[in-house]
Amino acid sequence: MAKTLQLNFTTAVGKHTSLTVDEPRADLTPTEVEAAMQEIIDSQVFEVDGSFLATVRGARVIERTVDEVLKA
Repeated sequence: MAKTLQLNFTTAVGKHTSLTVDEPRADLTPTEVEAAMQEIIDSQVFEVDGSFLATVRGARVIERTVDEVLKA
């Protein structure tokens, strides 16, 4: 089962965007995730359409199961 951590942000102009992290640690706490997201915002390394990330909207872990029916 594949897991992805989706980090959701709002930019300075109000646009919603997200970053994803493959195979996050299973023991992540909400406090750790929020602190990491705030560090991402403070670093201003990501820009969306000319606007930096400004606020945390939320985060979630997405689990996905893939069952191959036919593999070539």
